[in-house]
Amino acid sequence: MKKILFVLFLSLCFASCKNDNSVDLNQKQEDDTTSKECFVQELDDETFMEKVCDYTKADRHFTYIGDKPCVVDFYATWCGPCKKLSPIIEDLAKEYGDSVYFYKVDVDKANNVARAFGIQSIPTLLFCPKPGEATVLQGFQDKETLESMIETTLLNKE
Repeated sequence: MKKILFVLFLSLCFASCKNDNSVDLNQKQEDDTTSKECFVQELDDETFMEKVCDYTKADRHFTYIGDKPCVVDFYATWCGPCKKLSPIIEDLAKEYGDSVYFYKVDVDKANNVARAFGIQSIPTLLFCPKPGEATVLQGFQDKETLESMIETTLLNKE
């Protein structure tokens, strides 16, 4: 009898915890989706070709196709410096809003893009002005450095 009551008690506890967490997770997912879809967009091999450049062209010359400057963050989910950089990128995306696109490329999922660009170190950041030549920064960068790069390389401010 005690075992049955104990099992029943555990079942009720588990069910109540599960329901509480799922509600919180759904709310958190809605909040995360809303904030991220507006500011930082995840790209795979196909969407990279649509939004940044067609890396499959025979001439291998990088030509940015976007209508405004962008920052591309090549990262991996298991990378410590990438995890540290991610909230900085999100903050910058919110600050620069409509003037700069911010993209993230998971090198483990979009390995064709990573291979085409020779990404061997992560995080790697690609700054694509409109018009102009792209600039690459490797490794973790602080917010001030990234702001400076955006201002000078992408927005042509001194």
